[in-house]
Amino acid sequence: MALMDFIKKQFIDIIHWTEEDEETLAWRFPMADFEIQYGAALTVRESQMAVFVNEGKVADVFGPGQYKLTTQTLPVLTYLKNWDKLFESPFKSDVYFFSTRQKLDRKWGTPNPVTIRDKEFGMVRLRAFGIYAYHIVDPAVFFLTVSGTRERYTSEELEGQLRNSIVAHIADLFGESGMPFIDMAANQLEFGQALKEAVEPLFKSYGLALDSLVVQNISLPEELQALLDKRIGVNIMGGMNEYTRFQTAEAIPLAAANEGGLAGLGAGVGVGFGVGQQVAAAMAQAMNPAVPPAPSSSTPVSATLPVSPDEVIATIEKLHGLVTKGILSQAEFDAKKAELLKKLG
Repeated sequence: MALMDFIKKQFIDIIHWTEEDEETLAWRFPMADFEIQYGAALTVRESQMAVFVNEGKVADVFGPGQYKLTTQTLPVLTYLKNWDKLFESPFKSDVYFFSTRQKLDRKWGTPNPVTIRDKEFGMVRLRAFGIYAYHIVDPAVFFLTVSGTRERYTSEELEGQLRNSIVAHIADLFGESGMPFIDMAANQLEFGQALKEAVEPLFKSYGLALDSLVVQNISLPEELQALLDKRIGVNIMGGMNEYTRFQTAEAIPLAAANEGGLAGLGAGVGVGFGVGQQVAAAMAQAMNPAVPPAPSSSTPVSATLPVSPDEVIATIEKLHGLVTKGILSQAEFDAKKAELLKKLG
C-alpha cells in the first residue's frame, strides 16, 4: 500500500516562471501537494532570480541559468534538511521567483506644498515632482523585509512606500541646500543627485537598487507664482516707477476705446490718477520720461484742469500726438481741446 501511495504522488520535474505581467515583483511557484523530483530542472531566465525557502528560512539563491537540482546544487537546503549527500528522494520546498528588471518611469511628487525658509523671499511653499527607476538586487532581503510568503507581490503595493520616502526627504534637502528658490530651477540635476543619495540607503534595506532619480520640476503654488511673475515684471521694467509708466501707456488705448474715452483713464490705469491734471500728467510722463511723474494717490489732487496757458498748450499737443498715432479719434481730440481752451478764459 505504501508503495502504491508513493507511485501515485506527483513530482515536479521543471520549475520556471514565464513572467506574464509587468508589475509582479515576487511570485511563489505553485507546489500544493507536489514534491520536487531529485534531479529536476530549474530554469531562471535573464532578469530573474529564484530563492528556495525551507520552513520559512531562506536557503539557496539562483541567478539566471539552468540547473539540475541535487544535493550539490542545493548546499544550503541540504544542510538545513540534514541530508546525506547520497540522499536522492523527492523533497518539498517553497520556491520564489523575483523579477530583477528595472521598473522605469515611476512617478513621485509632493502631494502638498513643502514650506521652507528662503534667503530671498522668506517663508515660501514649494512643489516638486519627478521620476525614478529601481530593481531588485537582493531577493533574499526583499523576501525577508517586503514580500514574505505572499503568493504574488506587485510593484503597486510597494511604490506608495517608496514615493512617500522620497518626498519625506524633500523638505530636509531644500532646507539644507540654503539655495534661493530662483536658483533651484537651474540646479535640478544637482538636486536629483542629492535626493538620490539621500534615499538610496532605504532602497538598499529593501533589497533594491535605486537606478535613477530625476527632479523634473520645482515650482511655487499658483497663487505665489502669480505674485512672483508680477515682481519679475516690475524688475524687468526697471523698477516700480518704470512699471507704473508702462501700465499708464498700456491703459491709454483701452481708455480711448471705451465709452467716455480718456475720462475713464483714471480707473483704467488703476493707479489713482484723476481725470484732469492727473490724466494730462500721466500721458505726458508716458510719452516723455523727462516730464516729472504725477503725484501719488495719497497726495490731494485738484480735480480742475490746468489753468496755465503753457500747460494747456502742452496737453493739447500731447493729445494731438495721440490722434496721429490712432489712439484718439479726431472727435475726441476736438472735444477735449475745446474743454481745455475754455479754461483759459
